[in-house]
Amino acid sequence: MKIVAATWFPYTLPLAQPWITSRGRRESLCGRLLRLSSDTGLVGWGDAAPLPEFGISAADAQRLARETAVLDLCAQSRQIPLHALLSQQPAISHLNTHCNLGDLGRIDADRLQAFSRDEAPALKIKVGVMAWRDEIDRLQHLVPDLPSATRLRLDANQAWDFASAQAFIDACAERQFPIESIEEPLQACAEPDQFHAQLYALQQRCRFPLAVDESAHMIDHAFLLKPPVRRIVIKPARHGGLLGALHLARRAQAAGLDCLVTSALESGCGLLACAHLAAAIDPTAIHGLHLPRLRATPPRPGIDSRRFDLPTGPGLGFPARPPDHAPLRQ
Repeated sequence: MKIVAATWFPYTLPLAQPWITSRGRRESLCGRLLRLSSDTGLVGWGDAAPLPEFGISAADAQRLARETAVLDLCAQSRQIPLHALLSQQPAISHLNTHCNLGDLGRIDADRLQAFSRDEAPALKIKVGVMAWRDEIDRLQHLVPDLPSATRLRLDANQAWDFASAQAFIDACAERQFPIESIEEPLQACAEPDQFHAQLYALQQRCRFPLAVDESAHMIDHAFLLKPPVRRIVIKPARHGGLLGALHLARRAQAAGLDCLVTSALESGCGLLACAHLAAAIDPTAIHGLHLPRLRATPPRPGIDSRRFDLPTGPGLGFPARPPDHAPLRQ
């Protein structure tokens, strides 16, 4: 099989609500879709969705798009789903996913109850956007409305210094909040040894996992010898693509770490790539596969608030038709 054509399609998809984290806000999804055509008539797709503020450069995103499109072609040629090609295991039909509520400041009891009725096992909430004491007070107000089996997956996006992170974690424990995990509680630090030591000290203070996400570039041999946290969150563009991310996950799992895949701000094509990677890494975990709500809804993968239905056909499963954008040929 040979690739005979490569075409890039730029896209800008306005969000229905801004995407707000401790690092700022986004009003739209921006990126480029790559379509590869083979001499056998197959078409492979990939998504390049840069997010520099979270460590995903344009070069990283384009590398992922190229690899995804090639692997899409390879899986189609073998007549198996992409995740089965990656894992070398039988295909599966669906994944569990957390429900993404957005930043804590925009959540009220009515919104929380609406999502809780779906019985999602984990609710993802962005914290670190207000003073930590105010966020503890807000959580104290919201937690009584949660179903007994629901857990909170909090993401601070490196918002706190060590003292604030420690105080927030202690306050959660004192009030017995149903915390499933906290991602990236610490501000980035130029000295890896200090960063690891502080993360390790925080992890010893809590029963639930702490997780690294945007600081996952600091995972090295020393990190895996004595992991300072119990979980890593993987976005494939940060790790050289799907194969690089899969290799990292296998090393981390061998070190006893939980490995989850989460999406960022990709199109439906990029979200499918994340889902296939998640299925290959751990089909039993609660991953973070979420397509932000858009002002105009394009074709999207089969997903509700707690379950992601994987495409059953060969390859990535992205619809084989070009988006409504002017192509850029390569």
